[in-house]
Amino acid sequence: MPQVSKLTSTTSAGGCASKLSPKILDQVLARIPRWPNENVLVGFDTADDAGVYKLTPEIALVQTVDFFSPVVDDPYTFGAIAAANALSDVYAMGGQPISALSILAWPAKGDLEELAEIVKGGAEKVHEAGCTILGGHSVADNEIKFGYAVTGLIHPDRIKTNAGARPGDVLVLTKRLGTGVISTALKRGMAKEADVEGAEKSMLTLNRAACEAMLSFDVHGCTDVTGFGLIGHAREMALASHVTIEIDPRKLQFLPGAVEYASQGAIPGGLKNNREFASYCVEGQSEFDDLLYDPQTSGGLLISLSEEDAEGLERKFPSAYRMGRVIAKSGKPIRIL
Repeated sequence: MPQVSKLTSTTSAGGCASKLSPKILDQVLARIPRWPNENVLVGFDTADDAGVYKLTPEIALVQTVDFFSPVVDDPYTFGAIAAANALSDVYAMGGQPISALSILAWPAKGDLEELAEIVKGGAEKVHEAGCTILGGHSVADNEIKFGYAVTGLIHPDRIKTNAGARPGDVLVLTKRLGTGVISTALKRGMAKEADVEGAEKSMLTLNRAACEAMLSFDVHGCTDVTGFGLIGHAREMALASHVTIEIDPRKLQFLPGAVEYASQGAIPGGLKNNREFASYCVEGQSEFDDLLYDPQTSGGLLISLSEEDAEGLERKFPSAYRMGRVIAKSGKPIRIL
């Protein structure tokens, strides 16, 4: 679709989906009272991708919400990426999205044609997921933001959480890294068209097929890699599972242009926040450190499973690749080989 306008030039987020600092979130969540409820199967205690609430012995709801400012220039593409990103949290839990509510912040005097393209892009991506939009909410705001609250279904005994990683497991990632750096390079006029197209293709790809593929195997733990970057989400998995996660940078795969733009200083604000918060829990470093903290939009699934099942997943879903392993808790939560 042809570009309608340069949406990324309107955002203060540096052209990437930067989340609120994890440090701030940790401090605030620690103050929230806990009221036990036997039907809450997954809450916010382990910083998982979505909440899970049991309705019956065989049915549970998976609930999540995600929205952000533009990461690409084209309104239609931005809407579709926002939808894929929001849907991803349900897939990371092993669930199937069924309904969505849109969330929109739009300038009072903004271009309605651009808005229509954003909403259309999101609606068509939600439809691709077999999900239905039920409505939504909008507010007037000078900074554009768009996303969805998504509800899915799952069997209570088949939930995939970030708390299940086991020593001896292999870690598999289903997408390449680098969307935050490339989005920032786009905002600064540094990015090559082919590199932007590659990043957009990755962000537009639903994690539906990756989820379906992993459910063919005995998956012990899963999370999606989004705004807190690979290190941030691996940290959450390590802490929730009471293990240490080893990452081998030599096995990581990056989107075309990502390494180049990072070396040229296309560093999103979210990357700096992620590094400031999570670097304390990391032992070791690599030449790709920036990209390990890079905030991802609609990133891949980080899956923990046995060596044998990891090999099977790679055969079944060729985009998946092994990039680390889980060991017994030893020292810091994350170890860079």
